[in-house]
Amino acid sequence: MTTQAAALALQDHAALWSMGEVRAADVVTCACDALVAGLDSPALRMLAACTRAEADYDVPDLLPQVLDELGLTFHPVGSLAGQEAVARALAARMLAGEMTPRELAFRIHQRFGHELPLTEQLASLDDEYDVLAYGDRTVAQVDADVRAEALRLHP
Repeated sequence: MTTQAAALALQDHAALWSMGEVRAADVVTCACDALVAGLDSPALRMLAACTRAEADYDVPDLLPQVLDELGLTFHPVGSLAGQEAVARALAARMLAGEMTPRELAFRIHQRFGHELPLTEQLASLDDEYDVLAYGDRTVAQVDADVRAEALRLHP
């Protein structure tokens, strides 16, 4: 993994953690991966050294400091920018094969409903999965539309 990819992964994990999509221990694992990839800062070393038992207590204090030291962005919990960062991170996970297109559409719809303009199309596509039996579209067609939306979110 390149240092740039590691930095992006760390920033994505921060956004996902702030919205409850990943556990604090996952952030610590990502910090370890970032160190191995060549990123380094004092707070990153402290974060990577956390045990699973310490993660829930230490991540809230260390993660903003890590991102600041590395010149990365930490979005405030509940902010529009944070919600959009989570949507982009989930899209990246789907594109990486970590979830199916249907899972992405469902998670986006479940998390944001039809309220987040950036993800409105994905929420609508989740609705389409629910009515496939009554229309002329196939799962493959809706999957392709979800993939196109994921690429738009995370090119």
